[in-house]
Order: sequence, then C-alpha cells, then structure tokens
Amino acid sequence: MIPAFVPPLSLKSLRTATAALLLAAPVLWAQRADIAVADQSWKPSTSALQALQEGRVEEAEVQLRHALDNNSGDAYAHQLLCRVYAAQDRTDEAVRECELAAGAGNQSNRSSSENQLWLGRVYGAKARHAGPIAGFKLARRVQAAFARAVELDPSNIAALNDLGEYYVEAPFIVGGGTDKARQLASSMMARFPGQAHLLLARIAAQDRDYATAETEFKQVTVLQKSTQAWVDLAAFYQSRGRSDDAVAALKSAIAADRTHGPAIVDAASLLISMHREPELAEKCLRLYLASSAKTDEAPAFKVHVQLSRLLAARGLAGEAGQQMAAAAALAPVFARSSQHWQGL
Repeated sequence: MIPAFVPPLSLKSLRTATAALLLAAPVLWAQRADIAVADQSWKPSTSALQALQEGRVEEAEVQLRHALDNNSGDAYAHQLLCRVYAAQDRTDEAVRECELAAGAGNQSNRSSSENQLWLGRVYGAKARHAGPIAGFKLARRVQAAFARAVELDPSNIAALNDLGEYYVEAPFIVGGGTDKARQLASSMMARFPGQAHLLLARIAAQDRDYATAETEFKQVTVLQKSTQAWVDLAAFYQSRGRSDDAVAALKSAIAADRTHGPAIVDAASLLISMHREPELAEKCLRLYLASSAKTDEAPAFKVHVQLSRLLAARGLAGEAGQQMAAAAALAPVFARSSQHWQGL
C-alpha cells in the first residue's frame, strides 16, 4: 500500500492522507486494499470495473453514469465512480460519490464496510489539500469512517490496516494515538498476525524504537512471504538512511513477486526515490503495465507517466514520449489538466 502518504509518483491511492497533511511522514503504506468482494461479483457494470482497473477511467465513468441513470441507488456503482474520480485526484467528486455509496440502503455489512473504507480514504485525500481547520475536521471524518468500516466487518483487513495506520500517524487531538494502535494490534494478532506485526512495526518506528521496528518488519516478511512485506521493510531502511539494505530488501521483494501487482510499483518507486537501479525500476514498471493484476490503487496512466520520466532521465526521449502518449490515451481529460499532469 504505497504511502499512506506521498509516494514518488504521487500514487494517491487514497491512503490515510490525513496523516500526510498533519505529519508529512514519508512512510510507505504497508498493505494495499484487497479487492472488494463486490469487485468480484458485481454484474451490472463488470466492464466498467475492468476499465477502472486497467486505467481507462473515462470509459469507466461513462459506463457507471449509465448504470446510475438506470438505478441511482446502486451503492457499488457510486463506490466505483468514487474510485474513478479518486484515481484522477478529483477529490470533491470522489467524496460526493463515496458519501452516496455509504448512505445507500439495502447493503450487507461487508459492502457497507467497503464503502466506509473508501469514504475514509477520499476524506483523507481531501484533507491533504485543506487548511488546518478544515483538515482537522476531515481528519475526524477519516477516523470515524475507518472505525465504522472495522465495526461493520471486523475481517476487513484493509480497513484494519488503514485504521491502525491512522492511529499511529495522527495526533491525539484528532483521534490518533499509539495506545489505540497497540490495542488494535492485540485484537488482530490471533486472526491476522502479519498485519498485527506490521502495525507493531509502525508503532515502534513512531516511538523511535528502531531495533524493535526492524524486528517486526522482518517478522512480517517471514509470516507473509509477500512482495509488499519486503517493500515495507525496504521503506523502513530507506527512512533510516540504510540505502544498501533497502535495495537488498527490494531485490527480495522482486524475487518474491508472482503477480506483478501494485506492490511492484511501490518497489520501483522506492528505487527511483533513492536514485538506485534505474533499469530494475523500469523492469518493475513494465511488468506491472503488462500484467493482469493492475488496479486503480496504482492507476495505469500514472504508472505510464512515472515510466516516462524514468526513461527521460536516462536519455530515452522517444520511448518516454510513447509512455506519455499511452497515459494520455487512458485518461484524456486528466492529461489535459496541466496542473495535474505536471504534478505527478
């Protein structure tokens, strides 16, 4: 889950961006959200979901608008449209759609939990650009939405992760606190030991107990044996100025990779931010773009931009231009916004 906060590519994947606003912590978001169960079963706009996951956001928007014209109370269509806007950093529109999703009736607890999770994330994204007073109000909404998501579905791992991260990073005045995070980690340990140790690692790092944090991050790699677990360890090493250890961990992450999903984009982003192994970073980005594991949490058009910049820095102007053209083809309206395009 790259950052909770501000990644090199600005993959504003709707993590608890409130923490970025309040603390500006360069921490990697450790666990990307699992694909919602509804993502695997929703029938009316399966093609819209596929378009969103592949980065064809405007095509997805058209299809979802058509679905909502036929059924304005379709909570999942509103959630997907929220995610379409969020992927393009159209935060106010994303908030509106996620609020409609969360407020719709006739939902299961699991579906309601997913809607609250995304609502918390887009509130966090909005808080990133808000002033202090508005930001603090939004921070409270972030915390409330994540807590409600966990209450509705205690097995929602993504919501548990985001709530725990919020507790660690946010000030006490807006509902944060490591005591709350420790209590949550304890409640998670029996069912979700990997996520619990990840939260303990975050807590230790926040408390500047770096030896314990490293031990906990390593424990997660043992328990989960996943690409993302190694990326999280690498991010910790980077934050401590241990670049060689970070690169070694990233190579372990890439070796563990089987699906070429969003975690490999996180690996590439870390390599780029450290100015290390540009060819390996390029390989990671290309693997993601060629894979069937793309999601809106690492929007493909933004990854094309990231790859373009990497290629341009290596003097490959022609290939860089091709990648920018691919990005613009996926998200034409977003591409025409120079502020957004240049700010990636």
